[in-house]
Amino acid sequence: MSDHLSLEDYRALADSLTLPQASHIDGAFHKGSGDELISTNPATGDELARFAMANQADVDLAVSKAREAFDQGVWANQHPATRKETLIRLAKLIKRNRHQMAVMESLDSGKPIADCAAIDIPEAINTIIWHAEAIDKIYDDTAPVGNDAVAMIVREPIGVVACVLPWNFPLLMLAWKLGPALAAGNSLIIKPAEQTPHSALYLAQLATEAGIPRGVLQVLVGDGPTTGEPLGRHPDIDMVSFTGSTETGKRFLTYAAQSNMKQVTLECGGKNPAIVMDDAENLEAVAAHIANGAFWNLGQNCSATSRLIVHKDIKQALLEKLAHHVKEWRQGDPLNPANKLGVLVDGEHTAKVQSYLDRAAKEGLAIIAKSPHDGIGPIIIETDSPDNFLATEEVFGPVLSVITIASFDEAINIANQTPYGLSAALYTSNIKRAIRGAKAIKAGTVTVNSYGEGDATTPFGGYKQSGFGGRDNGLAAHDQFTETKTIWLDLSDDAPDEI
Repeated sequence: MSDHLSLEDYRALADSLTLPQASHIDGAFHKGSGDELISTNPATGDELARFAMANQADVDLAVSKAREAFDQGVWANQHPATRKETLIRLAKLIKRNRHQMAVMESLDSGKPIADCAAIDIPEAINTIIWHAEAIDKIYDDTAPVGNDAVAMIVREPIGVVACVLPWNFPLLMLAWKLGPALAAGNSLIIKPAEQTPHSALYLAQLATEAGIPRGVLQVLVGDGPTTGEPLGRHPDIDMVSFTGSTETGKRFLTYAAQSNMKQVTLECGGKNPAIVMDDAENLEAVAAHIANGAFWNLGQNCSATSRLIVHKDIKQALLEKLAHHVKEWRQGDPLNPANKLGVLVDGEHTAKVQSYLDRAAKEGLAIIAKSPHDGIGPIIIETDSPDNFLATEEVFGPVLSVITIASFDEAINIANQTPYGLSAALYTSNIKRAIRGAKAIKAGTVTVNSYGEGDATTPFGGYKQSGFGGRDNGLAAHDQFTETKTIWLDLSDDAPDEI
């Protein structure tokens, strides 16, 4: 479905786009009341749009419209099959406008258009369709309580849900939340990252066209203090679903505790290991998987492979193959479909990643391989210990640290030596070792002889400080957006005993 256009076609699309420049509240664009936010293209520095950020007054308005829509049941009380048809129409509209949305994502984030067109947009469409198709196939339960009663366990939508999104996969992360949350019948308020608002705003327009009622899907543009915190503290929001940094995730727990104790689900950071044992087969394939995990999207991925834990006997052979990928991955203009890598999302994040590289240089850490392109690109650095900052802190850039081990047990211990637990990969030809390792590694997703996150059918989330409260993807994603209720029907003729 990606059907890449040419560089000239993508540039022409970029020049012809009319980008939204306001939040979307109650079915229409709405100029915010807050300070000005300027959206820029990280690849060129050119201005894309100017927004008045949504502040407390705008949040209050959006929440009141969401609550009104939910209480009136304009979406929640629709027949499940009707909600399914509407979400499928939305997915079809995204597909029809996929080229425009791919360009928006690339312009906002600096992501390579090839990834936006071939991965992000198609997977977002598939996610929405998958959850739509599940709407009328998820059954409630009954409990085995005997012949004198009937006990029904039913799911009900939570109510008004705020979804706070990251900038690294703007539309895909929106789809991960929108699909199950709307499938359940909730009203959503979306806060995209301030760096990447446009695909969410465009989707809000398409949602209205698809038939999603006013107030059910709204998008507020703003930064964390202006827009995110008021959402987190709002007493009439029932749930916040957050994807982003662990530091910000902790803030939403504080906001919930200090307001209405709203439900919070978090998908946060990671310091994800790839363990390569001495019996790993086909080191060419292993190197390709590790390079993809470490450098895809310039490492701006919560499940990025950032630690290579490699057995001493195959270390040199594997690093030689990895160095080839580092030098061959083409980096440049994000709108050029021939480029595998674009640029980091903004100047602030670029400075953060550069500070890690400067610190590594100051400590004398050895560079094993480095991209020949200008700017920040893939780099492999030998760490002197598993306690080194490059082996413990989330860089969120294209930096792969290398740790040498001599045994399987040592590898597992180092893999778990982190406050995070999002994903991990294990490369071995020994099936018993693979299963033992997958069970022993404390992470929400463990892949064997590959890098990946599963797909729309498999739950995704982390252990420890990588998040909690629910899982994205799979049928488990529907659980986090619903309340579970027990309905007990007494069928007995006997009067209760007096107390």
